[in-house]
Parts: sequence; structure tokens; C-alpha cells
Amino acid sequence: MQPIRPLFAARREGSPRRRFSPLLAAAGLATALALTATACGSGEDTDAGAETSTAAAGDGKIQIPDDIKDRLKEHGIDIDKWKGGAWKDWDQDDWLREAGDYINPVIKDLWDPDRMREAEDPDQGKGVDENDLSGDQGVTDPEPAPVEATAVPAGYHENAPEAGKVFFDSPEGTMVCSATVVEDPAHPGKSNLVWTAGHCVHAGKKGGWYRNIAFVPSYNDAAMSATEIPAATKEEVAPYGVWWGDWAQTSDQWIEQGGATGGEGASYDFAVIHVTPEKGSDGKSLEEMTGSALPVDFDAPAVSEVGDITATGYPAAKPFDGETMHRCTDEPGRLSIAKSDPTMYRIGCTMTGGSSGGGWVATGSDGSPALVSNTSIGPVTAGWLAGPHLGTEAKGIYDAVSKKFATQ
Repeated sequence: MQPIRPLFAARREGSPRRRFSPLLAAAGLATALALTATACGSGEDTDAGAETSTAAAGDGKIQIPDDIKDRLKEHGIDIDKWKGGAWKDWDQDDWLREAGDYINPVIKDLWDPDRMREAEDPDQGKGVDENDLSGDQGVTDPEPAPVEATAVPAGYHENAPEAGKVFFDSPEGTMVCSATVVEDPAHPGKSNLVWTAGHCVHAGKKGGWYRNIAFVPSYNDAAMSATEIPAATKEEVAPYGVWWGDWAQTSDQWIEQGGATGGEGASYDFAVIHVTPEKGSDGKSLEEMTGSALPVDFDAPAVSEVGDITATGYPAAKPFDGETMHRCTDEPGRLSIAKSDPTMYRIGCTMTGGSSGGGWVATGSDGSPALVSNTSIGPVTAGWLAGPHLGTEAKGIYDAVSKKFATQ
């Protein structure tokens, strides 16, 4: 088994690109699984965000609902200072981490096209070799052969309308994951729910909730290249708008166990985000804007019966650039991390950093396409991806977020 990887990257606007410190990643201050991360590529750091945040606040463009104001006050957070950039204070003692502590006020125009551009390369960091997976239940299948990721044809809205990117700020800078629009049982045809990885919203056992979490469906819909996209307008980069996460939930297991290295919490590395539009959507929900939402199958069969799975995301590490959507299709095998945790799905796939949180779609129990997992972890050298099996814990989170907004 190859080492498992953390896939992060960071850069400062106007300064040379740099890699994250593996030490900081191991401390859990960057996003997620070292494993994870197939995942999170990073963009500009919070210094660049300070000017944008302050300008937006000064123009009165920040909207903070009363319930969020109350929660800010409960935690001793000064609203005016938060508007002026206090969200960039990542003091470990004040970093909100409990399930009910999620706070994410909308800051209009914070996510502009430049800020959404992620770094070129992820930090390779410290991997986890097979000796660190000694908790294997003895049911891990042979490592799958790599499956080359293929580009989703331009016009993502037509070819993968549920897919998009999640952007967020962490202590190490601006990060990116992938995500999927899913159905909301409380609002049929009008869902505002997004599915992603837990490590895309919360840093796990050594950290707390990330900030400025926003979803962009069909990011770069026209599949502009990395050389073309710097000149793109916000409407071209985010043709269906920027949707802020006004609530997010992940598993208690991820919050308590999730780490920057190793497989801890990987089997529970999933999250649901409820979103609201940054700017007017003429009363339309996210599902109505994108024209589609996937059902979630919490009763997907075992790997021997599930058939092919297709994973979709925005890989950012070489040979990819993070700007275009890719996918892999493969028959899954099993990956066991620890005896006490559920077995994960594993497929061959060469997608790299930035694809974490992206949806895994298979034929559901009713015969229709359904979300059955999300990208969570992968090896340092790429070649395969693993995602959690969605069971009781995942359904509990999904139902709780739906119920929270059922009357709205």
C-alpha cells in the first residue's frame, strides 16, 4: 500500500508560491486528513483577504442574521471587529469547534475570481505507510489499478450540473474542495443542500470550523484553461452564483478523531452544508438555479454489488491545474482503516489535490443515479481514492440539516 497523502497548497497573491509546512499540517491547523486530502488545494492567504473583507464591511455589504449575531456575542466575538477582518484571528483557544458553534456570516464580494484561484501544487507533507494502517480488519482488497481521470466536457452545467467547488479560509490560507448539490426531503425540487467531505468544513480533533465557506456550482463552466481564467469575470467563473454556507454539519467522529495525518476519522469524513445566495437569485433555490440535485443513497450495497462508481471533482496538483472538472469511473474495492470503523469504498483514480469532497455516484437502490460517497483520502503518489460508506451517521446529519431549515 502506498503512503496516504495530505494534498494542500498555498500561495500569497503577489508573492512566490509556497508549500505548507508539514509540521503545521500535522498539527491539524491546515485542513484535514493527511489522508485527505485528495483534497484541499489552497489559494491566497488571509492577508490578501483582509483588504477585501475590510472594504466589504466598510461598504455595508456584510449581512449577519440576528441568530448569528447572538451566537457571535455568546462567544465574545465583536461583530464590528469581525466585519473588519477579525475572522482572520485563528487563536487556538478561541477557535470555535463544537457541532453547534458553526458561524459563517456572508461577506459579499469576498470570493472574487482572483481569490478563488487555488495554488498549483499541494504540499506532499507526511504520508502514512502501511505500518500505520495496522488496524486493518483484514478485509482490505488489493490496491486497484490507476484509472486515468478524464476531463468533463465544457459546459459543466449540461454534463455535471450538481458538481462544483467549495471555498473556505483556514489558518493556513484559502482552501478549496469539491462538492455536490443533493436533494432536500423537506423541499422537493428546491434544495439548498450541498454534500462534501468533513475535512472541507472542520479541521478535526486539533481545530475547529473553517470560515467564509462558500459553494460555487459549475465553477468555470466553459472549462477555460489556467492561462485564460485569470482574465475571466466573476460571472464566467461563477455563472450560477456564489452560495454561502449558513449552516454546516459533519460527524461527531470527524470532529473528535479527524486528523491532519493518518486515517483517523476517514470513515466518517462527510458533511452537509445548507447554503444561501450571496446575491439575489430571484427567490430560486440552489437546485432551481442549477437545474438538478442528486438523491443520497444511505443503503448502497456492498462493494461486490454496487457496480461502477463515478467520482467527480476539480483536481489541482500536477498534472492538473485545479481549474477544470475531471472524473473517474471504476468498480470499487474495500479499504479498512481501523477495526472499529466502517470499511470504505476504494477506486482507481489519478485525481489529485482539490478533488476532496467531490461526489461519488452509482446506481442507487431504486435503479437511478445517486450519491453514495465522497472523496476523502488517497496516496501520496496518486492512483486511487477512498470514500466513506454512507450509513446511519451520514443519514442523521443529512436529516438534521434538512429538518433545521424545513420551515424556511
